[in-house]
Amino acid sequence: MADVRITQVRSAASRKADQGRTLRALGLTRIRSSVVHEDRPEILGMINKVSHLVEVEPATAELHRRAEHPKTRVEGGRKRRSGSPWGKERAQ
Repeated sequence: MADVRITQVRSAASRKADQGRTLRALGLTRIRSSVVHEDRPEILGMINKVSHLVEVEPATAELHRRAEHPKTRVEGGRKRRSGSPWGKERAQ
């Protein structure tokens, strides 16, 4: 199956509660956030329910890669950037 990229373009505020819950179930948390899902029937039904709040486009292999900053690394469950004082041992 093909994948689709779903981007939230409008707010769920002042909408029915089930539309907000549908956006959360899709993994969308705020405007301009994007997720990639397979185009399964249940996902397409969720997209249909909130179609006025989202944009849908085919996903490419490039969208699947996580574009992280090259100096970003994860330590102890937190993202840290090289060169920050929190990532280095303190000089005594």
